Amino acid sequence: MIHFALIGIGAGAAAGLLFASVTSGTLLSIPLFYLAPLPIMIAGLGWSHWAALTAALTGALALGLVFGAVFLFAFLAGAGVPGWWLAYLAMLARPAGVNGHERSLEWYPTGRLVMWAAILAALVVIVAIPSLGTDGESFRAGLHDALARMLQIQIGTPTDAPLTLPGGTDPERFINFLVSVVPAVAALLATLTNLINLWLAGRVVRFSGRLARPWPHISAMRFPPALTAALAIAIGLSFASGLLGIVAGVLSASLLMAYGVLGFAVLHSITQGLSSRPYLLAGTYLAVLMIGWLILALCLLGALDTLIDVRARISRKPGPPAVP
Repeated sequence: MIHFALIGIGAGAAAGLLFASVTSGTLLSIPLFYLAPLPIMIAGLGWSHWAALTAALTGALALGLVFGAVFLFAFLAGAGVPGWWLAYLAMLARPAGVNGHERSLEWYPTGRLVMWAAILAALVVIVAIPSLGTDGESFRAGLHDALARMLQIQIGTPTDAPLTLPGGTDPERFINFLVSVVPAVAALLATLTNLINLWLAGRVVRFSGRLARPWPHISAMRFPPALTAALAIAIGLSFASGLLGIVAGVLSASLLMAYGVLGFAVLHSITQGLSSRPYLLAGTYLAVLMIGWLILALCLLGALDTLIDVRARISRKPGPPAVP
């Protein structure tokens, strides 16, 4: 237990330093900030979820002592709790039967890990909403003021001078656009951050030889059908006015990112055996990176697979007739 505590304290110190790097204001601090959950996940995957929990608490307490309560709770919500919980779930297993003389284990499904990454990301953004306002109008006004102050600092405009943007862009119109998209974009980034950190942590621990779980087949992951219904309800409620529409939009964005990941998994599965598979996959990844909204097609593919099992239908499709 002492060994786990020492590992957790070291991982918590590393996570806290990564999280605190955002105070420097440099460009390099942004990727370092998003990597804050990584040491916690490495401790959880390689040693124990107790080590990950120790890391989360250590990092939070250290940041609280140095920077105050705001950083303490922000670290716990954004890095500590998601890092610990995802590492805990990833190492869950139960007996699945006996193969020969060895008892096999059934590990926590990969699809549910992706689902939890999206849910935790949405919760992080939703928990932060009351700090700017307790209803739709006050939240938008608070976010508007915060974005205006941030732009003034970035551009170097004095606080008593009107804000001007390069290129003659109308600042009020630009800020209103940011107000409408920032909550959803924050949920998308948080979901992607959780998934990338979990993948990186798994790779690091696997390379060190401490990963007890076999590396999962990403192309075989699936979502529970109820999640598709939850996504449809969230999208419908996102058109509502007030705080309900904002919260539903945040949840819709995080779940859509999860279904985009599932769409990539389906694409990897149904293209197996094709000679053009590398070009098709590379082209799809490049297209999504260049034109972000194209991921909606993969979200639709993932949702269809959850509803009608696209992979099974394609695998049952007969191949071309044999050449005599």
